[in-house]
Amino acid sequence: MKTIAVLLSGCGVFDGTEIHESVLTLLALAKAGVNYQCFAPNIEQMHVVNHLSGEVTANETRNVLVESARVARGEVLNVTELDVSQFDALIVPGGFGAAKNLSNFATNGSDCQVSPDVETFLCEFALAAKPVGYMCIAPMMLPRVYQNIQATIGNDTETAHAFNEMGGNHCEASVADIVVDEANKVVTTPAYMLATNIAEANIGIEKLVNKVLEMTV
Repeated sequence: MKTIAVLLSGCGVFDGTEIHESVLTLLALAKAGVNYQCFAPNIEQMHVVNHLSGEVTANETRNVLVESARVARGEVLNVTELDVSQFDALIVPGGFGAAKNLSNFATNGSDCQVSPDVETFLCEFALAAKPVGYMCIAPMMLPRVYQNIQATIGNDTETAHAFNEMGGNHCEASVADIVVDEANKVVTTPAYMLATNIAEANIGIEKLVNKVLEMTV
């Protein structure tokens, strides 16, 4: 049976993993009859956001691995524990955690870097030439992992420009679309970069999951 790695970045759209995107990903994988294992880095979040008010909570800290355990129902491993030979593919849901915790794109834009342990984790899949799927804002990490990468974050002009500045080739897409880079075995979809509700987000996410699984051998 195939086993898929899922990289989380905390718990909550504004400071961690987008919960709908992560749950829809896990649901699609379970419906496809494959195993999955969640991972997250053992690092502090950039900051903590009160999701009721939308404001940053001063003087509060949270750990990305601990918060990701909320989404994974406790079944989550540190990214440093990866044995890539045990996995057929990787999927990375979005949420601002991808731009704040997994990388510093939120603050550094096209000059961003990926968190060291996360970069090592992502590069393991690239070096092994295994299929991957990134959604929402998570594709902004791709130019730091792949050469000549083709991907989408939707149609936001400023973000697309930053992606291209980083050396990527951005493709505009609608919420229901996936963009497939066959050479790099990378699949992307806008998800909540464009979705206005969970049903819309699910269309592209299901397509992404199914395409990633189709590309595994």
